[in-house]
Amino acid sequence: MASVTIYDVAAQAGVSIKTVSRVMNKEPNVRPAMRDRVLLAAGDLGYSPNLSARSLAGSRSFVIAVFVDAALTIDHWQSERGADYLSRVQLGATLVCREAGYHLLIELIDHQGPNVRQDVAAFLAALKPDGVILTPPSSDDAVVLEMLDKAGTPYVRVGPQRVEGPGPRVRMDDVAAARDMTEHLIGLGHRRIGFVVGEPRYAASQARREGYLAAMRARGLPVAGSWVRQGDFTFQSGVEQTRALLATPERPTAIFASNDDMALGCMAAIAEAGLMTPGDISVAGFDDSSSARFSRPQLTTVRQPVAEMSSLAARLLIGRAKGGDEAPEWPSEELLPFTLIHRASTAPPPK
Repeated sequence: MASVTIYDVAAQAGVSIKTVSRVMNKEPNVRPAMRDRVLLAAGDLGYSPNLSARSLAGSRSFVIAVFVDAALTIDHWQSERGADYLSRVQLGATLVCREAGYHLLIELIDHQGPNVRQDVAAFLAALKPDGVILTPPSSDDAVVLEMLDKAGTPYVRVGPQRVEGPGPRVRMDDVAAARDMTEHLIGLGHRRIGFVVGEPRYAASQARREGYLAAMRARGLPVAGSWVRQGDFTFQSGVEQTRALLATPERPTAIFASNDDMALGCMAAIAEAGLMTPGDISVAGFDDSSSARFSRPQLTTVRQPVAEMSSLAARLLIGRAKGGDEAPEWPSEELLPFTLIHRASTAPPPK
């Protein structure tokens, strides 16, 4: 079985090698009857297309890469926000790649290391992917963008905050999402709302802070400096910053954290202090991770369309690779909707 080649399939089906290649690569402009004949011959012979052979037969590698921040170690991915985020990125992109006969590769990028330029260049030279999906912070990293442009590798920036720069952007509006969540808390009657900012290296952290402040200003509500705390997207930072918030003279009646893991840390610190969520202090998060649904009480949060964004990014890249010079013009930006998920962790403030 392992020795069956594309030549054997072409001979069995009575077609050219080029036709077999088109069918196996799921390209258009192949008559249904011809496609069925080739697939029948491949099935009879037990033929499975080899990725290297497919790459040699044309200009495509049939590989889409996803650049992921290496600062989140393997342990961190397993225990913190990265695990859920990465799984949703993979889910959305993998389904599209499988349908198109592509392979998806995850590449860790050490943005804080001294060899980012060399590492990205080596990866592109070795694998020659047909496209790269850039997740934060790669989507805003000038060095990464420079190396991709230099190599001529197409890319889609997922969740960038910089609107300038080449390449299409697929994102949600973090500012609007944080503003809407803050307005939800205000609508419940909260006037003292604390905010835990996310990891500073991620542009979304500042965008969400901006949305929170915009909502507070629009309602004429003061924001004490002690109510805005710097976290780093981890559960422990949520715990530590909530302890600080609880120690302020006028402690908040609600806390909005920039991601779900920090929000869960907020709830843990509230319980540690002998208080109740939401009876004493309401808590809201951001992401709608699986942990938000399994917490007690379940967490009010913002749902990011992560799988949808990676799915769209993969579809754009594969369409570009298939179309070659005749590929349709890329959109400069695709803005996907977010959703506020109202659960039991938020309620009107205590009287």
